[in-house]
Amino acid sequence: MSVLPYLLAAWLLVIGLYGIVSSRNLIHLTVCVSVCQSATYVLLLAIGYKQRGTAPVFADIPTSRRTVDPVVQSLTLTDIVVAVAVSALLLSLALKAFDHHGSLDPAEMTELQG
Repeated sequence: MSVLPYLLAAWLLVIGLYGIVSSRNLIHLTVCVSVCQSATYVLLLAIGYKQRGTAPVFADIPTSRRTVDPVVQSLTLTDIVVAVAVSALLLSLALKAFDHHGSLDPAEMTELQG
């Protein structure tokens, strides 16, 4: 097993978090959140991977054959669906903020400052 997928997931998370912290645009912020979520896909798939494993279809293969974990694959698909929903919600909030304030820069939205 290689450590490369774990390093890739950590790198994607760090890049996404840096983008979130330094973002001056709500659309850019949404894209950076999506990058952070893609780090979870890589991590889940790295956890469920098995060397020389086949697809988890047990109809025509012997039970002694190595297969990848189907639970991790279903969690990854669920994570993708959640990511699409979160991205849609954040983009709709950014659109409403633009309609109300005329800008996508959070620093220019004075009503949000406490």
